[in-house]
Amino acid sequence: MITIRHAQDRGHANFGWLDSHHTFSFGSYYDPKHMGFSDLRVINDDSVTPGAGFETHGHKDMEILSLVLQGTIAHKDSAGNIKELPAGEYQLMSAGKGIYHSEFNASKTDRLKFLQIWIQPNQLGGQPGYQQKEFSQAQGFTTIITPDGKDGTLHIKQNMQLIQLILEDQQQATWQADSNRHYYVHVIEGELSLGDGITVKPGDGAKIENVSEINVERLSEKRVKALLFDLV
Repeated sequence: MITIRHAQDRGHANFGWLDSHHTFSFGSYYDPKHMGFSDLRVINDDSVTPGAGFETHGHKDMEILSLVLQGTIAHKDSAGNIKELPAGEYQLMSAGKGIYHSEFNASKTDRLKFLQIWIQPNQLGGQPGYQQKEFSQAQGFTTIITPDGKDGTLHIKQNMQLIQLILEDQQQATWQADSNRHYYVHVIEGELSLGDGITVKPGDGAKIENVSEINVERLSEKRVKALLFDLV
């Protein structure tokens, strides 16, 4: 079963310096029908004006993933990490028993666009953690996050995986699924078919349940980039 969440139906908040679209309930946007999916709690599609950003604020017991789509994030946290996160790299911060951090647009001239994603952990407390890595832009599926950090992936406190999908020259790909697990696709760029006449575009999401495989197909000449969440 596939349930589509269209980009135009997401929550929206505009504070001038920040323009954000919320796949799930967040901040002042509340919809009891969209509170998350399995342990996936937040997908915020954020656009930040030059030099602006999120002042120092706290998190606890949450796995927080950032993926920059355009520009660079200037990151600073209470664990002593002072980093820059450029477009294409993945950052995973484990809040653990508590951490404070700030995120700013590192540019004084260009907008910053990034995805902020929250995963609810299956282990509470513990020391905060920070990981950052650039992954291959290879065609097909590339595993980014796993529970144990195998094969150079980022490790997360949850029984889930994050998989990057890129289709450029390649037209189709298939992910072998487990019918007992839940899957969520978020499209970043391009137009993608999920079969049975179902099409998803940038900003769209799809809940996928009770399937043994996920078949995807690029529908135009434009490159497709998407995220596939493999959840309990």
